[in-house]
Amino acid sequence: MLKHFIIESTKIACWINGSNFDKKKPSLFFIHGSGSDHSAWSHQYGRLHKKYNIAAVNLPGHSRSGGGGESDVARYCLWVKNLLDILNLKDAVIVGHSLGAAIALRFAINYPQELAGIILVGGGMKMPVNPLILEFLKTNPAEMPAEIIDLICKFSLAKENRSKFSAPLQKSISRAKVDVLYSDLSACNQLDLAQELGNIKVPSLVICGAEDKMTPPDFSRQLAAGISGASLEIVEGAGHMVMLERPSEFNMILAKFTESIIAAVFPRG
Repeated sequence: MLKHFIIESTKIACWINGSNFDKKKPSLFFIHGSGSDHSAWSHQYGRLHKKYNIAAVNLPGHSRSGGGGESDVARYCLWVKNLLDILNLKDAVIVGHSLGAAIALRFAINYPQELAGIILVGGGMKMPVNPLILEFLKTNPAEMPAEIIDLICKFSLAKENRSKFSAPLQKSISRAKVDVLYSDLSACNQLDLAQELGNIKVPSLVICGAEDKMTPPDFSRQLAAGISGASLEIVEGAGHMVMLERPSEFNMILAKFTESIIAAVFPRG
């Protein structure tokens, strides 16, 4: 169900799978990418909601959340911190895609004591954005340029998946506010965590589509290499939207990682 919470006088929408979370279950907190919303994770919460406590946020300025976007990852991190406090979700695994991965990284650096682990999807310690996309958005603030929608879809999906997923992805992107998408991508473009990855001590999993053009697999390889003990999974036949393009394989990888750290958070006996 989609519920609304007030943070800093702003209505924040979040999909949750129950009014009261089960303290005996592990918790997953999903953060979408630039210009997206909670529905990016529909193949995850739709299939995993019976096994985990799940929350999938709409960041401020996105979909049914109020406010505007942020051009700084650290600012988004504060919104996530406040929402987790309201939800009273302790020891959650944060699952972040693209911009969401950047937020998860910053959260793990700033608030490691509040996490069980992080899953970083299509991310990097640096996430440079195609300057053509940024320039188009900056000079066309009134409406989403069709050229940019097409370009983002092309870069986001593996070639073999475009016929199936381009139309729904185009529809999703077209609903985004241009200024919010520009802010999101600017936040990614400014990201540089190269000197801070060594500070991440929570269990970490890095997932990337083998055909990701937005954040190529080398970004994920470098990210995993920079985080002590991090695992890396490259999913064949998928691009930047790996959780949409290969949901069954993605969910198996997610569940295996989550189960591997449950014992430390929920000891038996």
